Amino acid sequence: MSSMDVPAEVPHQAGQQTTTTGTTTAVTAGRRPATPTMTWVTLALMTTASVASLRAAPTMAVYGLACVFLYLVPAVAFLLPTALVSAELASGWSGGVYRWVAEGLSKPLGFLAVWCQFAMTIFYYPSLLAFVASTIAYVIDPALASNGLYTAIVIMVLYWTGVWVSSRGTKTLAGLSSWGLIIGTLVPGTILVVLGMVFLGQGNPSAAPMDGSHLLPQWTGLASLVLIVNNFLSYSGMEMNAVHVSSLKDPAKEYPKSMFLAMGLVLLIFILPALAISWVVPADKLSLTAGVMQAFDAFFAYFNVGWMTPIAAVMLISASLAGMLTWLAGPSKGLLEISRHEGYLPPFLQKLNKYGIQQNILVTQGVVTSLIALGYALIPNVSSVYWIFSTITTQVYLIVYLLMFAAAMRLRKNQPDHPRGYRVPALGLVCVVGLLASAAALAIGFVPPSQFAGGSVWSYILIVGGGLVILGLLIPWLFLRFRKPSWSAAATGDNGRETTS
Repeated sequence: MSSMDVPAEVPHQAGQQTTTTGTTTAVTAGRRPATPTMTWVTLALMTTASVASLRAAPTMAVYGLACVFLYLVPAVAFLLPTALVSAELASGWSGGVYRWVAEGLSKPLGFLAVWCQFAMTIFYYPSLLAFVASTIAYVIDPALASNGLYTAIVIMVLYWTGVWVSSRGTKTLAGLSSWGLIIGTLVPGTILVVLGMVFLGQGNPSAAPMDGSHLLPQWTGLASLVLIVNNFLSYSGMEMNAVHVSSLKDPAKEYPKSMFLAMGLVLLIFILPALAISWVVPADKLSLTAGVMQAFDAFFAYFNVGWMTPIAAVMLISASLAGMLTWLAGPSKGLLEISRHEGYLPPFLQKLNKYGIQQNILVTQGVVTSLIALGYALIPNVSSVYWIFSTITTQVYLIVYLLMFAAAMRLRKNQPDHPRGYRVPALGLVCVVGLLASAAALAIGFVPPSQFAGGSVWSYILIVGGGLVILGLLIPWLFLRFRKPSWSAAATGDNGRETTS
């Protein structure tokens, strides 16, 4: 996936100078550092590492050659606007998406943005761990990949293990996510593509047609294009690395070059493995959770190296788990810091354990995640559940981008002279494109994909819409509605840390 390989933003970000008064800082990030600390190529590689993933490949592989088109459209309409706009905001205001939206629109909407950035992980973890469960299944028994009860058990065991590790304040695993790009993406992705090219080079027919007439997806109604919405989440997270824009020697020239290079690398990582999967696994037999392992299994069997299947599985599993551990405490920490300063969350959720970790938030999140995981046991088709949860994740996260684009336009209008290290050319047009793309993705997400095999259209809309409204809108509204002055740590002087072991 994607952006999930890096922690979410917290109120203060590296590379930006602040005053020593209060947590809402006076930013001087618009000024370039005396000595650049990063090249534009390095930033491009960092962005690639935080965005690219093999997990979404099966989702687009069902379209065969048309996946190229389905990846390019959101890259132009969403990836570039997000990267450019977040660069301007990060180079002018510290504090991440909360500060941007709070300054541009209002503090309650800023809380909504940071809440959605946190809340989308509630549905993200089940979908990520379902991918891990299906990958493990290919080592134990491939038939388990479609077993909902097995998937639900693996999700809960792995998630609660991650909560325990994170609550202990363990830092030794923090660097593993940086290896995720190599261990779980570049190496297996390259192997997949090379084996696929050799497979075709030996005269074997592709499972999906590779001629020019299949460059565009076949139109069978709106449902045939619905899977494109998942690509918006695949490309999300560009705002995380935008904070480093002030570390470039010449941000105005180097940042766009960095983003174009990153976009090219990300597209290669997304498109080529998806094509390789489509060469060997027919679309009607492709699992949205186990598709990568299906392709590896087929290629390894063809080349008589079946012993490599467990090795590929371990690589994919290790990268996914590292990403989960890195992200587990990240978004919740950002939400905690904002809430402690502004009093958005009740004291119970602000409590820290003896290691300084927001354990109560993690445990509460874990209870909800476990309930969601039961969906895999209750709904027969694992791929359908995976798709539903991925869509809800995307829907909730799109709220963040709608608010971000609106805030950027408002800030350019209301604070035109505020120092910025980078200014987006034609910001209004770029923001409008981003807004329209995000709104279109939000609307398309309510249409069941053609591969969805569970229940009626209205059941799908009810599940996705209910998840979006309850998780993305109702819960943050309730926090704001019942918020009390005493919830602010600044008002009570309480650091929230437990004193007992």
